[in-house]
Amino acid sequence: MRVSLEIPQGKRTKLYRFFEILPGVVSYGAIILLFVLSWVDPVLGAIYLFIIISSTLVKAISVAYRTVQGYEVIKRAEKVNWRKRMEDLEHPQEAYTRIHDDDNKSYHFGEHVENLKMMMSMQSEYPNPKDVYHAVIMTAYNEGIEILEPSIEAVKNNTFPSDHIVFTLAYEERGGEAIEQVALALSQKYQGVFKDFLLVKHPANLPGEVIGKGPNLTYAGYRVAEYFEKNQLPIENTIVTSLDSDNRMAPKYLDSVAYEFITHPNRQQLSYQPVSLFMNNIWDAPAPTRVIAVSNSFFNVITTMRPHVIRNFASHSQPLQALKAMNFWSKRTIVEDGHQYWRSLFFFRGNYSVLPIRIPIYQDAVIDETLWKTIKAQFIQVRRWYYGASDVAYVGSKLFVRRERRPVPFWIVFPKFWRLLDGHVTLAILAPIVAFGGWVPMIMNLSSHTMVVYNLPNIVSIVETLASIGLLITVLISLRMLPKRPAKYRKGKTILMVLQWILMPITSILYQSLAAFYAQTRLMLGLYMEKFDVTKKIVKQ
Repeated sequence: MRVSLEIPQGKRTKLYRFFEILPGVVSYGAIILLFVLSWVDPVLGAIYLFIIISSTLVKAISVAYRTVQGYEVIKRAEKVNWRKRMEDLEHPQEAYTRIHDDDNKSYHFGEHVENLKMMMSMQSEYPNPKDVYHAVIMTAYNEGIEILEPSIEAVKNNTFPSDHIVFTLAYEERGGEAIEQVALALSQKYQGVFKDFLLVKHPANLPGEVIGKGPNLTYAGYRVAEYFEKNQLPIENTIVTSLDSDNRMAPKYLDSVAYEFITHPNRQQLSYQPVSLFMNNIWDAPAPTRVIAVSNSFFNVITTMRPHVIRNFASHSQPLQALKAMNFWSKRTIVEDGHQYWRSLFFFRGNYSVLPIRIPIYQDAVIDETLWKTIKAQFIQVRRWYYGASDVAYVGSKLFVRRERRPVPFWIVFPKFWRLLDGHVTLAILAPIVAFGGWVPMIMNLSSHTMVVYNLPNIVSIVETLASIGLLITVLISLRMLPKRPAKYRKGKTILMVLQWILMPITSILYQSLAAFYAQTRLMLGLYMEKFDVTKKIVKQ
């Protein structure tokens, strides 16, 4: 049975609508349930609240531990000589012998030795490193050359050989004359730097497409596949990396991905996910967006330590052969990155996973022309991210059907579906319940306070204090993750980088809870978000 990978347009089935409504119903219901239980019996409300608050403490401890662990793993990965590893894979027998005779083994981990052993015994099953290519697709809408050029330079400065990189600038026709001129200027400058520098203009208003990044990426993906076929380059050994205009990959990223691609026999059923760190312009961003940027960076650091929950996010890499087989990315959603995980999972009938790459790709924090515009732009960005709740319906409609219509066995997908739903509900409810929930049992039943209910706000405060210890650890790690302070800022700016975290409760409610409720409410009402609102990012001189 052929699996349909497309998101429905227009009228949905009753099953699909049920799952579109489900996240919002559960999120609103979780808030309402606190009031109802507190009205029936304040002790019940207190127990319900205590369960939620206790889970917050457990998560805070886990976040602190995973952040420290992830930070150390990233630092170790950045020290690895991935270019040397790639050279070792060309002659695994010689490399294996040399490593055992060499006292200086700093450039490899234990798994490198195991990979060399595998290649020695089954070398024909692994591609030669010299036959591996990278196709980098960077999407653009109306960004200026000051945003795009540093991202291209970062690809140019990678340790992977430039003559095996095909760079594609995929820009939008609806971006107008300005982006056209920028694209031509960049093409002229970078011709000869890579194997090739392609310009692909995505036409406006093609049928069956939302206004977003996914259609642009897919249109460019087809052009890239045509280029490789025309020039007789090995599609099966080509890795495609999608970049936003402000994404700057670390110098070892492409070698790291190529190494993992070669050494995994199931390479076509994998995506390769870097650690996305919103640090490019972090010193220039105002405090509210700095908190959001660093928090999201932490989330990505933590996720890289939990391979069973990692999914495609923002920039990611995937084999060209696999992408072509599944018609690249979805053209019907504004969250094509996260959706690509589910799309790939169903295409490969469950035999698909995301491999964490511990080398970062750096992105911009949100900065607009004024503070108010920046605050607004930040909300627009996160509400787009949280529209990933739309995947609940996509997954649920393929999971809760008869066995013969199910593309992947139930017990493979159900835990993933549960985590997806739980994640979006938690985004919506956690911040307001932690901030205000302690007062609800007392307010809803003023006439019958018990000692537990009366002291509940204090109990919540104690739990929050304990949880703040985890926050303190992440703050200390954040200071170590920051890029070097620009000369234009005094040392006092570093103090502000610490004090900004007092905004965490406010940003959690405004940018996490409200944005999640906004997206889920739109889904409940069938008011679908079908336009990718580009986040403006100003470069401060």
